[in-house]
Amino acid sequence: MKTITTKLLLGLCSAAIFAMPACKDDNAEPEPPKPVIAVQLKSNATLGNFLTDKDGRTLYYFVNDAPLTSNCAGGCAALWPAFNVDDLTKDNIGAGLEFSDFTAITTGGKKQLTYKGKPLYYYAPAVNGVNTPEAAGRTDGEKVGGNWFVAKPDYSIMLVSAQLVGNDGKNYTSAYVEGNGKTTFFTDGNGVTLYTFKNDKKDDNNFTAADFSNNNVWPIYETDKITVPSSLDKTLFGSITVFGKKQLTYKGWPLYYFGQDGKVAGPTKGVSVPAPGVWPVPVKDMTAALP
Repeated sequence: MKTITTKLLLGLCSAAIFAMPACKDDNAEPEPPKPVIAVQLKSNATLGNFLTDKDGRTLYYFVNDAPLTSNCAGGCAALWPAFNVDDLTKDNIGAGLEFSDFTAITTGGKKQLTYKGKPLYYYAPAVNGVNTPEAAGRTDGEKVGGNWFVAKPDYSIMLVSAQLVGNDGKNYTSAYVEGNGKTTFFTDGNGVTLYTFKNDKKDDNNFTAADFSNNNVWPIYETDKITVPSSLDKTLFGSITVFGKKQLTYKGWPLYYFGQDGKVAGPTKGVSVPAPGVWPVPVKDMTAALP
């Protein structure tokens, strides 16, 4: 009887041991909390992928901004509040985004986050006389005034409104005469100015040499990807093959960079080379290239 009781007790103890949760080290360091994703990508069927804050509120670009500079102040700033994240790190940006694409600037004495050099904003339209940020998931700021667009990671064409300044240091209008006044023109997705060549024909590059020996002067915009702001007609873009490479076109005009712009956002030096109007920047309402 004693043996049976002992065996029974041992069995119960063994079962209890196996049933007990694993012992924890009371001295172990607690796991650090996971960082909150501060900037992320959302998408919809119309606009594709675009940037939002941690709560899913849409972020926007302003075409009148200069690289790393906001030109939205006063009433504009009330309608389009600047977006910022304190202490942004690579751990609190969402999948599909690169930490190196973000920079902080100061706007009106406050910090504002930029993406690929472009300041980021919310949209806060007036509701009963009070500017009220739009709800998460809304994209009502898209195309407002033809100047505001959702911030996307994959634009192949973006719009910029700026003063044209040639390689000669002179200001030019959109008619390519000396003078002041902003022109709204196309850039690539990083804000680098694009150009057309007046001697090209429809879908026909008449500049680039077969060995690309002059491609450093006027490099072709080498892509066939078409992701554009919603104010532009996507069907007017296309691509051609130039000696084995794809070049983007608009209304049949092949698109180029100017080497001396340095592939950075802002410069428009090519508008005066070799004379104003020979290499105009592409604009929405430009005449289609002729065959």
